[in-house]
Amino acid sequence: MSIKHINSRKSMGILCILTSSLFFALMSFFVRLAGDLPTMQKAFFRNFIAAVFMFFVLLKGGGFRPQKGSLPYLLLRSTCGTIGLICNFYAIDHMNISDANMLNKLSPFFAIMFSALLLKERANRWEWGAVALAFLGALFVAKPTFNIAGLPAMIGILGGLGAGTAYTFVRLLGQRGERSEVIILFFSLFSSIVVLPFAIAGYQPMSLPQLVCLILAGCAATGGQVFITRAYTYAPAKEISVFDYSQVIFAAALGFLFLDQIPDRWSILGYIIIIAAAAGKWYYNLHCKQN
Repeated sequence: MSIKHINSRKSMGILCILTSSLFFALMSFFVRLAGDLPTMQKAFFRNFIAAVFMFFVLLKGGGFRPQKGSLPYLLLRSTCGTIGLICNFYAIDHMNISDANMLNKLSPFFAIMFSALLLKERANRWEWGAVALAFLGALFVAKPTFNIAGLPAMIGILGGLGAGTAYTFVRLLGQRGERSEVIILFFSLFSSIVVLPFAIAGYQPMSLPQLVCLILAGCAATGGQVFITRAYTYAPAKEISVFDYSQVIFAAALGFLFLDQIPDRWSILGYIIIIAAAAGKWYYNLHCKQN
């Protein structure tokens, strides 16, 4: 494979992950714009639309049957992912969307921790240092007060933990040869079924603009899933994962332009620390670890 071809694939990977980040930021924006609706009601729309889309993707080719032995890991991935999603949506509703997105972006660092525990992929002192630095940044974003005012930030961090654990099982499933389309469909259906009783029990009537916002949130989330999956088919995570943090910039811009949300100086400092930890980890994986 020529250098030119490798660079072209890497460029496509970066473009796809930037597009994915924009879609996920739009998802957060539309979830917040939908207003004071129950978190479970919002989560159902996000997952049901993604499930319908992936159903038709698999219907056109490939079939729905998972790999032999994948079912327990699909259930674990979906359980952790559902917890992460619900916590993330709660944080989006109760914090600046840029803050909520940044806390959710702790997921790669949680993935390092759980990969060491579950996949026996040992992290070295530099990678553990990046984890510690990221959590220091999270403290500046969360500004823990140990009372009810700090609850959304704590739940946002829990969302990052759920997502990071889910990504660990995604990696395990990928190693077993499971298709990404099956993983996405299983997660979307599982989450829809789990949250549906809560969504029905706490259902609040929606105006047409609220319904449109939830449909757009589901479409944006589906676009984000599709493009992030495609990104990692073009280039390895160690080369492009740092660009996923552009989601926080997109979310901050949307919050500032349309929701009058301005991150405070401590949140901005936290963003800088967490992104610096991610950039350092990316640089180390790309230039030092292989040497």
